Amino acid sequence: MNTYICILRGINVSGHRIIKMDALRNLFQKLLFQDIQTYIQSGNVIFKSDQQNKKQLEESIQSKILEVFGFEVSVLVKSIEDLTTVFDNNPFIISGSEDVSKLHVTFLSNKPNEINIESLSEVNFGSDKYKIINDVVYIFCPENGYGKSKLSNQLIESKLKVNATTRNWKTITQLLDLVK
Repeated sequence: MNTYICILRGINVSGHRIIKMDALRNLFQKLLFQDIQTYIQSGNVIFKSDQQNKKQLEESIQSKILEVFGFEVSVLVKSIEDLTTVFDNNPFIISGSEDVSKLHVTFLSNKPNEINIESLSEVNFGSDKYKIINDVVYIFCPENGYGKSKLSNQLIESKLKVNATTRNWKTITQLLDLVK
């Protein structure tokens, strides 16, 4: 059995697209997944499945959420190896003494093409920095934090032309701790 991390975009934000975590766990049980755990209310689910194809898992989960809750949600499924790679490759962690509250990761549904990457690079983000590595955008917001950054999920999706969902570095670390 493989362990996966499911990352949902845009649930339980400002009273919209509400999914209680016990209902989300029940949905995953209906899909016959095992050892299901949720982490915080923003839609992080750890589960086990015999399925090897992450895209098929994403489609199954997305379809079941639409069926049960009546709305579409972008779904990304990552393996332990995927999450470990994200953790190990953060270009903004150099000395280990960085303020992790300023670090975020945006997961992309696909690797963006060069034209769209160029489009994002034309935006002035002030002191905020980002680095795209494959299908991940690492974000560092040293002054005002992510909440005031122009590097929003919506802008990233608009410029890169892919679905995206962002998590803070603490969440990445916690998810990795939970799966190991």
